[in-house]
Amino acid sequence: MADVTIFHNPNCSTSKHAIGVAANDGVDADVVQYLKSPLDREQLLDLIGKLEDPPADLVRKDGFFKDQGLAEDDYTTPEAVADLLVEHPRLMQRPVLVKGDRAIIGRPKDRVAAFLES
Repeated sequence: MADVTIFHNPNCSTSKHAIGVAANDGVDADVVQYLKSPLDREQLLDLIGKLEDPPADLVRKDGFFKDQGLAEDDYTTPEAVADLLVEHPRLMQRPVLVKGDRAIIGRPKDRVAAFLES
């Protein structure tokens, strides 16, 4: 079993950066392309429970979010965030790094190295 799991989108430069830092540091990482293998509600709630960031930070508030007519204030609880990401996996912030019972969103990029070293 790997030391770290990285939830990754190969189209995201920040996500690619996280994988590169892990590789350069010799960290054994499982890379999960969450758009190809979306998390279910239970997995998302487990991830949110480990997250050092607020649950709302796991949701990308990008153009797609706005195009869906979604309101940021509706997605602050773990349950609401999980339900939204089950319906729209592309709205999950990336990269997300999990190490044991801790998880972070790897933004800004400088958070990644510190998390991997901890």
